[in-house]
Amino acid sequence: MVFPKFVAEVSSNHHQSLDRCFDFIEKSAEIGCDAVKFQLFKIDELFASEILARSEKHRNRQQWELPSAYIPELSKKCHQYHMAFSCTPFYLDAVKLLKPYVDFYKVASYELLWDELLSECAKTGIPVVLSTGMATLNEISHAVATLQQSGCQNITLLHCVSSYPTPPEQCNLSAIKTLKDRCQCAVGWSDHSVNSNVMFRAIYQWQAEMIEFHLDLDGEGEEYSVGHCWLPDEIEMLIKSVKQGILADGNGIKEPVNAELPDRLWRADPMDGLRPFRQIRQEWVNNK
Repeated sequence: MVFPKFVAEVSSNHHQSLDRCFDFIEKSAEIGCDAVKFQLFKIDELFASEILARSEKHRNRQQWELPSAYIPELSKKCHQYHMAFSCTPFYLDAVKLLKPYVDFYKVASYELLWDELLSECAKTGIPVVLSTGMATLNEISHAVATLQQSGCQNITLLHCVSSYPTPPEQCNLSAIKTLKDRCQCAVGWSDHSVNSNVMFRAIYQWQAEMIEFHLDLDGEGEEYSVGHCWLPDEIEMLIKSVKQGILADGNGIKEPVNAELPDRLWRADPMDGLRPFRQIRQEWVNNK
């Protein structure tokens, strides 16, 4: 089993502060992440005008927008910490804007049906990670075909439940295998459960190759109160546990490991059944 890639999703917890964005990147590196993902959206290109005209709540989400001017700096900072930089484009021009900077595009579950966005991402030749919340298997298969037909050779599907937070009994983790078998590409889990047991199950039982999780630094992010964000100490313990657990698998060869070598000669000697081997006993005699 290989280590899954851990992707910290900053979402809208950055407060439009470049310094806070940098703090997310530095903390993600510290806790063992492989990538950090942001979101690039404009409210007036995310929601229909009919919704914005009647909903102050949705209009106010303009305060959650990530300034596009931050993108080059965020990419540079991630690479300084030897992590991949990713971002979700929520409008077509965002694909082009992100192209020089992202190591992979992340397409959100809500955009899975938007063929034009999928196609624009695929045409760049950059890997695409696609979340599959709310989607049927036929819808996912269509999205994968759209990506492939537009030139994407590197696709990762994340099984996802778009409920914030997700009750463990509704996580349906066995769908990870279903996606793997049907779509024949890398698969993973985009977590909204904030439940360690769910995460371990996705990795060890269903071999999730990528784990995406929502991160907040301090409980002060815009989305933390909803209940689907991890805090650094919580997820750090989980990442370390996973890495230690997978290292424990070893190479499968049954032979003495380094930690056992000093005791090998202290086993019962096959000639008389006494410990240690005779050569050790003789050394003790000689060293009187």
